[in-house]
Amino acid sequence: MPNRLINERSTYLLQHADNPIDFWPWGEAAFGEARRLDRPVLLSVGYASCHWCHVMAHESFTDPGLAAFINDHFVPIKVDRQEHPDVDAAFMRATQAMSGAGGWPMTCFLTPEGQPFFAGTYFPPAPSPGRPSFRQVCEALATAWAERRAEVLASASAIVSHLSAPDEPQPERIDTWKLVEEVGRDYDLVHGGWGDAPKFPAASLIDALLVKGDPRSLDMAQLTLEAMARGGIHDQIGGGFHRYAVDSGWVVPHFEKMLYDNALLLGAYVRGWRRTADHDEAKRALFERAAYGIVEWAVRELRTGDGAFCAGLDADSCDIRGAVHEGIFYLWDHALLVDALGAEDANWAAHLFHVTKAGTFDDGLSTLQLRGQVDYRRLADVSARLLAERQRRFRPATDEMIVASWNGWLIESLIWGAMVFGEPTWLEHATDAAEYLWRVHWDGEQLARSSMHGEPGAPGVAEDYGAVASAFASLAGVRGDAEWLRRAERLCERALWLFGADDGGFYDAGAGLFDRPRTFTDASTPSATSCLVAALRKVSLMTGRADFAERADAAAATCRPALADSARFAGAAFAEALIADEARLGLKPAAVTIITGDPMHELVRAAWRLAPAGSVIMAGPAGTRGFSHHFDGRTEPGAYVCRGEVCFEPVTSYAGLKDPLWRRV
Repeated sequence: MPNRLINERSTYLLQHADNPIDFWPWGEAAFGEARRLDRPVLLSVGYASCHWCHVMAHESFTDPGLAAFINDHFVPIKVDRQEHPDVDAAFMRATQAMSGAGGWPMTCFLTPEGQPFFAGTYFPPAPSPGRPSFRQVCEALATAWAERRAEVLASASAIVSHLSAPDEPQPERIDTWKLVEEVGRDYDLVHGGWGDAPKFPAASLIDALLVKGDPRSLDMAQLTLEAMARGGIHDQIGGGFHRYAVDSGWVVPHFEKMLYDNALLLGAYVRGWRRTADHDEAKRALFERAAYGIVEWAVRELRTGDGAFCAGLDADSCDIRGAVHEGIFYLWDHALLVDALGAEDANWAAHLFHVTKAGTFDDGLSTLQLRGQVDYRRLADVSARLLAERQRRFRPATDEMIVASWNGWLIESLIWGAMVFGEPTWLEHATDAAEYLWRVHWDGEQLARSSMHGEPGAPGVAEDYGAVASAFASLAGVRGDAEWLRRAERLCERALWLFGADDGGFYDAGAGLFDRPRTFTDASTPSATSCLVAALRKVSLMTGRADFAERADAAAATCRPALADSARFAGAAFAEALIADEARLGLKPAAVTIITGDPMHELVRAAWRLAPAGSVIMAGPAGTRGFSHHFDGRTEPGAYVCRGEVCFEPVTSYAGLKDPLWRRV
């Protein structure tokens, strides 16, 4: 019999709707039940494409005996971290504080008032050295609640007090060159990226290193982009990137494919391409292939009939015998290549993709890497044939949730790609996704975090407002449609009210939890504060709202302690600091107004290719309204560039545009 999750709008929760554990969705009703029954809460947090979440679900959540015990002693709540990132962030801090580690599945035990007193991640069905079984944990904590209640409550109170400690004081000034040097010390000179295994894509950090264009920063960014594009973390035949590599050389990935990674990496590859010299054709071709592959994969496998994009694909799928394996959908050996391509092309592909006899994964199978010089025409033909063959395999499951911020980042990156590469279809995809978000996720008062099948779900958090506002503003500029700018402005205004802190910064989410999350470092995605700072800056430049710029300054200052501590883990704040540093040195972000009725006009595309980081580009016919003063008195076709309080003579050619964009004043 299905539990209370059966009517939820989350792929992950629906995966657990038939568990014998009587899971509740997150909400006051569940905590009210815990208070009524005087029971602790068992909080289980995960997401639909999480491999170890599936493992724990199979081992423990489907066990009828364990389920009966949990149902008798706890009020169990299941949370999709993608739907409630605020809940996830708050209890992840508690989990890391108590256990010294974090990850998913996350398992927390709470008082009926929502205060944590015990937390961990994956627990096995049977005890192992140093790790109790999940049943042992549940039995011990049920006994503690019944017999040592005062100790449990004191522990919960102490944990909450510890997590509520005041923030560090803000340094007055950030030395950005020192931060570049510090990032360089963690850089992997052999394989690109930072640190050792596991190695994650760092799209925000790469973007930061592209801001100034100095040789050291560019080398780190470009080598990392190249190494990832050639590695097994990149789906060489289907496009898009897997979640992370389990090794330092990007060879073997954790195979889930998430929209947020690919949305952010799309932008990084486009901006990496525009920072690469024209004569470096090999690198440009590699970056372009990666960008096009991301878009083709997202449109083919994640785009809904309504134009929005689903959350991602699972890591696991079935082999030909129906057994479930991680990554099996993406793996090959020489015999499989021969079956798909014939002997001659299979030998060529095995050499190029580094498919070896021993394999780079389990059972002699290999991930596909890109080695040596590439014949892109032949590669395109071989990849298309391998993709067609792969489509006959059992496909990984799709997480059908639509997440506002992830779509916002993809809209932004699609616009970048459309303008830099001249792809009007990408602009249409961006517009369709934006229309969906406004139609389904905005109710006139608040933005929904998620939706499924056209039905909105949980309320939006700060990153949703920032990412979507920024995307809407970019769409307004490229289409010359002030309605999108008004929507972006409305989202910023609402975010200031919902998430504002007394020091001018932002909380990650609204009030309501024992610990109101407030993070300044990036995780897989930019911090919520950085998202809102970027949106406020952009909308301020386009609307003339000085109050937005002032609030962005105040919020950016709150990120300084995290940035000073480790720029590597605060890429979005690092980019903001580098843009501000360039502005102090005479290169303020530009406001570019282009008089044209064609969004794909060569001057518009030139501006997107050339403009310094942080600039805004607005294109529209003479007389366009709703963009502050930017179109006032500008009737002749051409590009009008202003930086700060300085405006330059209009230009009408690609060559003439570079000087006003990059002249330091």
